[in-house]
Amino acid sequence: MPRKLTVALLAPLCLAACTSQPSSGGGSSAHGGGASGTYGPNSHVPDFATRNFEPFNQQDVVAIAMREWRLFGSPVNDDDPEQRPEPQVAAIKPERAPGLWQRVGEYWWIGMDPSMTEASWSGKHNANGQLTDFVHDGFFAWSAAFISYVMRIAGANDRFPYSPNHSTYINAAASGLSPILRARDPAAYTPKAGDLICVARGRGRQTIRFASLPTSYGFPAHCGYVVATGQNGPPFGHQISIIGGNIDDAVALTHVPTDEQGRLASPAGQSYDPRYPWCAVLEVLYDAPEEPDAGR
Repeated sequence: MPRKLTVALLAPLCLAACTSQPSSGGGSSAHGGGASGTYGPNSHVPDFATRNFEPFNQQDVVAIAMREWRLFGSPVNDDDPEQRPEPQVAAIKPERAPGLWQRVGEYWWIGMDPSMTEASWSGKHNANGQLTDFVHDGFFAWSAAFISYVMRIAGANDRFPYSPNHSTYINAAASGLSPILRARDPAAYTPKAGDLICVARGRGRQTIRFASLPTSYGFPAHCGYVVATGQNGPPFGHQISIIGGNIDDAVALTHVPTDEQGRLASPAGQSYDPRYPWCAVLEVLYDAPEEPDAGR
């Protein structure tokens, strides 16, 4: 599938470096919405999410993720991030496009705690408003900010460990530190819509598996929201669909192969996906499956 509005040389960087460097506010300090709570206050959260005008529900999380995907042009990316393509030059990267760099800034602004430097980043600016390097932008990877934004806007409040690093909530789920996250074995659990599926990146790709969680350290990773399950069709036959951020500098949909039960790995723990050795499914414990007044 052709690359969309990006520099193809950056494909491995954008997905493999799905963790930002810790800020002065503490990259491992996770904070939530509301007046107070486990992860602290965040004055950037709208009232409808802070006060839960609707219960935190699976339907809203999927709808918000899909809304953001459509905003970026509904790209589908089934490429292998470890396959380095030939360098190409495009007109503009999606995260730096007019209207979209501001949206990435909203992921940071709402998803992070106000005290964190990352809260002031955009899709192309640092906290001082200076343009970031067009090519070497892995330092500003925003895929975890996207996950945090969706959770915050959906009304997870202080129950989700918001962070610029995916490993923060992977470890929180595996250690039971978040009341709404449970780490599940990809070989023994069938992901549901609204769950997160996660993979370690970089050097942890071949070593971090479900049995090694939680870790005592942070690690590069990537997670995506499950938005469709029980699918049959190309490119993989049995598959689910996930949506994640900062995939070729955009919010993109990826198809993920499964077995007939919808599981991501064999009983022996071998991932069915040749691109991603999934280390965990994060089951999200929602207050409700959908809005009580949906459609009215």
